[in-house]
Amino acid sequence: MSVESPVIACCPGSFDPVTLGHLDVIERAAAIFDRVVVGVGRNTTKNYMFPLEERLDLVRGAVTHLANVVVAPINALLVDFCAQQGARVIVKGLRFSSDFDYELPMAQLNEALSGIETVLLPGSRAYGAISSSMLREVASNGADITQFVTPAVAAAVRAKMEQR
Repeated sequence: MSVESPVIACCPGSFDPVTLGHLDVIERAAAIFDRVVVGVGRNTTKNYMFPLEERLDLVRGAVTHLANVVVAPINALLVDFCAQQGARVIVKGLRFSSDFDYELPMAQLNEALSGIETVLLPGSRAYGAISSSMLREVASNGADITQFVTPAVAAAVRAKMEQR
């Protein structure tokens, strides 16, 4: 009798800030896979509202109700990070057809580089149209984003806006 190893998935992103749309994808992945590693990455071409440590803390706070989810910084190429974590699957959320156009070649490249599979989950109707960059813009103009993020994230964004 063989014992199958747990299937670990990685949900990567910059999460600046983490939104209810991100959380929806993470929760759905947690229901499908044995373990989910939320990889919080850095992209040198992005101008972040929150430094990496704050983004890690905000994501950790948003997933505390999910026992099979952990949060870690991505300090390598995504496929190398997945290998380090034992992840056999990358999970990405899709909101629009443009997301598919971007994610498909990335999925194909990741598979060619490492054999890792990518699962593309369509965004839920309630959260499909929101993005972190849109929320940063809305918040920077003084609008309320509480319906799109957790209370802790809303407070952190408000505090960040007050510092500016």
